[in-house]
Amino acid sequence: MTGYYEPLSYVVPPAEDGIMLKTILHDRMKLSRKLLSRLKLTAEGITVNGERRYTTSRVRSGDVVEIRMQEEESDDILPQDIPIDILHEDDQLLIVNKAAGMIVHPTHGHYMNTIANAVVFHWRQAGRKVRFRPVHRLDRETSGVLAIAKTPYAHQHISAQMQANGVDKTYVAIVHGRVREDSGTVDEPIDRDPASPHVRIVTPSGYPSVTHYEVLERLGEAATFVRLRLETGRTHQIRVHMNHIGHPLLGDAMYGVSPEREKTVAGEPLDRHALHAARLAFAHPADGRPVAFEAPLPDDMARWLDLLRRGGSGSGGYLE
Repeated sequence: MTGYYEPLSYVVPPAEDGIMLKTILHDRMKLSRKLLSRLKLTAEGITVNGERRYTTSRVRSGDVVEIRMQEEESDDILPQDIPIDILHEDDQLLIVNKAAGMIVHPTHGHYMNTIANAVVFHWRQAGRKVRFRPVHRLDRETSGVLAIAKTPYAHQHISAQMQANGVDKTYVAIVHGRVREDSGTVDEPIDRDPASPHVRIVTPSGYPSVTHYEVLERLGEAATFVRLRLETGRTHQIRVHMNHIGHPLLGDAMYGVSPEREKTVAGEPLDRHALHAARLAFAHPADGRPVAFEAPLPDDMARWLDLLRRGGSGSGGYLE
């Protein structure tokens, strides 16, 4: 028998006495039309003081409006016992620190060893029925904070914040060369490369894309450690924008220096691009309070920084 996720509640304040229930659902609880239509068809989807109501009915001060969503599972994702670094979990969200090298969701040819397989296993072990809903994606080689919604409402709520530029997405990266300006903004449209659909390029006909960067540390002439904040979330945006201004990410075989030109450091090869999702902040879907989640710099990037600090722009650096 299908159960329900924990209900979300809203207590009608005196100032909203007499307004329509649908106003509460749309404007206060921020339900999308799609989710509202779905809840209308659910036995206990929408209640006021524990009773079903038409959305055109009026509510009174002190009424408790609740929405309940039916439990779902990702039946197409095989659970797999893979360790994951959980930063936070509650009834609405699971926040993980994604390891570099892991794909977020199974794709053609990669059905196992993904974040999804690990998360589904975690929920099955806890006896929870939850569908895997990543709110955003990180490239396979990118490490750091990844938000996963545990309910349709949480997914819709955070997605709406992203579309309204209400989510703070902060990354850190190590890029080639010495970035001269202490801070700057790359405001250049991005779209697919017609010659290679998997590659993105800066093009006048592309989608608006904005990346802000700030220098954290200059590592001689060889490289620079930077903090980046996204206003938009285009595929490969940071990698494309930093390459566009002449500072591709270290280890980025697609947009950066070719692997045969990129040196190892103390015999250690760069096996991924040096990009880490350091922080994610937004309004929590349950009650609107601001929340922020951070993932520490991973060991490999910390090691590269240390080697660059000691090597400078000489033989210990990454560039020829």
